[in-house]
Amino acid sequence: MKERLLKIRETATEMIESSSSLKELEDLRIKFLGKKGELTDILKGMGKLSKEERPEMGKVSNEVRSHIETMLSNIKETLEKEALNAKLKSEVIDVTLPASKVNVGNKHPLMKVFDELQDIFLGMGYKIAEGPEVETVYNAFDALNSPDDHPSRSTSDTFYFAPDICLRPHTSSVQIRTMQNQKPPIKVISPGRCFRFDELDATHSPMFHQLEGLVVDENVTMADLKGALDLFVKRFFGSNIKTKFRPHHFPFTEPSAEVDVTCFKCGGVGCKVCGGTGWIEILGCGMVHPEVLEECGIDSEKYSGFAFGMGVDRITMLKYEIEDIRYLFENDMRMIDQF
Repeated sequence: MKERLLKIRETATEMIESSSSLKELEDLRIKFLGKKGELTDILKGMGKLSKEERPEMGKVSNEVRSHIETMLSNIKETLEKEALNAKLKSEVIDVTLPASKVNVGNKHPLMKVFDELQDIFLGMGYKIAEGPEVETVYNAFDALNSPDDHPSRSTSDTFYFAPDICLRPHTSSVQIRTMQNQKPPIKVISPGRCFRFDELDATHSPMFHQLEGLVVDENVTMADLKGALDLFVKRFFGSNIKTKFRPHHFPFTEPSAEVDVTCFKCGGVGCKVCGGTGWIEILGCGMVHPEVLEECGIDSEKYSGFAFGMGVDRITMLKYEIEDIRYLFENDMRMIDQF
């Protein structure tokens, strides 16, 4: 038996040293040390040995097993290193090759302006107020002192779901909701989408965006309104921009005005952007009508306020010199990527 054990050791050593793959090495482990391996097969005959022979044969068999296991472990480690080196060599990266183009997302110019407007007014102490896009006729018109025969109430101008329910034509309805549910002092802006029955062309869209502002408190005057809007204009368009207030009429404000700014393209000289006048209209404003305050449960003898509203789409077109409002909604990446 001893000769057979030594013969297995010699044979295993030669075969393991000459193995060239991990699979071949695993096959040799099974061949010599597996449950049906050669060494296992010899050890099954240990019971036939005499008591004197068993200790010696046990020692020899353990030495043979240990030797084969050590050989397998060493060769396996060598083959694994070789396999890793070959893999690294075959998968080498050429860092001189041009990288693949990475498409980076970009914020839509309309959303950029929305964010900038909100940041300016939040910095001036305003809070953001929101309301539903599907609105009651009461909040959209009646509470805003709009006459029953006002053109904006007609079905050719406003989308109606029912006689008393419509898509809001302006975010002024949010101001009504705010005054109905909050006691003065009030200082909010209401940004959001609005809807009107307009034909889609270069300057009109049935869906557009507005940002309106409302301030209600004791002793609020037209001077406060002019100061607030002048500060906004300088922060948004630049410190060299001037404002001009022109008398106007809105049912929900009295007195009312429209605000022009010096053309930021030509500096007030006159150009294509401003139509040669040197001025550009940007928003409407005025002092909140006393009847609107009373309708919302606010004492107009004690409190006064001002309101203003601007089309964010128009502001965006002016800021980025976009000639057609449809470009804002077509999702043409060639246009959006410019900003």
